Amino acid sequence: MTDTSRARGPTLVERLAAGPVLCAEGYVFELERRGHLQAGPFVPTVVLDHPGQVTGLHRDLVHAGSDVVEALTYYAHREKLRAVGKNGLLEDLNRQALALAREVADESGSLLAGNVCNTNVYDPADRGTQTQGRAMFEEQVGWAAGAGVDFVIGETFRYAGEALLALDVITGAGLPAVVTLAVGQQPETREGWALPDASRRLASGGASVVGLNCSRGPATMLPLLPDVVAAVDVPVAALPVPYRTTADQPTFQSLREPESRSLPDGRPFPTALDPFCCNRYEVADFAREALAVGVRYLGLCCGAAPHHVRSMAEALGRRPPASRYSADMSKHVFLGTDPALADVNLAYGEQL
Repeated sequence: MTDTSRARGPTLVERLAAGPVLCAEGYVFELERRGHLQAGPFVPTVVLDHPGQVTGLHRDLVHAGSDVVEALTYYAHREKLRAVGKNGLLEDLNRQALALAREVADESGSLLAGNVCNTNVYDPADRGTQTQGRAMFEEQVGWAAGAGVDFVIGETFRYAGEALLALDVITGAGLPAVVTLAVGQQPETREGWALPDASRRLASGGASVVGLNCSRGPATMLPLLPDVVAAVDVPVAALPVPYRTTADQPTFQSLREPESRSLPDGRPFPTALDPFCCNRYEVADFAREALAVGVRYLGLCCGAAPHHVRSMAEALGRRPPASRYSADMSKHVFLGTDPALADVNLAYGEQL
């Protein structure tokens, strides 16, 4: 029999009452960059194929300052596995992902989160798809509960109705829920609900935290947050993608690079977004600005890396273990300011 008991520190709600919570996400993009996950399907079979890579990334993100270890069960649901012909891996993949995350959460004292996401079958006009979606959520939430998670993240929902369905399953399992919506080029849900209204419904439905994640970068997510904060009486989450989206191209799917002639399908998303990536200082600015408008659950989604997370943590006034290695350009041989540096090298620095 599996032992699901865990030594508990402060709960998610208790941590939020004491200050902001930082949650690192973006696993599928980072593991794709490292060559262990396929772009397009983004199904996290890496959990079974290369579990050490997943454990290592969990540790890297905690080292960088994440308060949460999130099990890599995003897109590990029945529909995605069916689409890639790996239906038989469903339970093993989910249980393994939870075990890997739990190992790192236990050793670091971090919060352990399960994860569910958009099912890709939900249709508000088709009750059959809603029944199918509920069954998919029940599977994954059941495995998460069995693994002893502290809470479950339900994320990247474009239909608020689907988010409410996931929320009902999570709270029905007796677990706290963080539920976030993904917003396309129009700042509303796929049903056409205004974001404050959708957030209010999620909060009324029992979500511990509501907010936005994915799709939009810091510049185009930030303006949406004050109205969400004002609409609810629970903590608000903001986890943008770390890309320089604009008013004209507000999502990372809509970003374009006309001067590039080598893009295989004419758009940078998802494998050629490098020129649009936010630097660590822009990410830190977002953390401060989001905190100032009332956001209390902060993080990053697809495209994030540990250095981004460290910058967010430092912007919140923290010094995670990775801060030991934060930049100190005063020691740079050509560009530094330390009196011990050789003048001949500093003079040459002007030619770099």
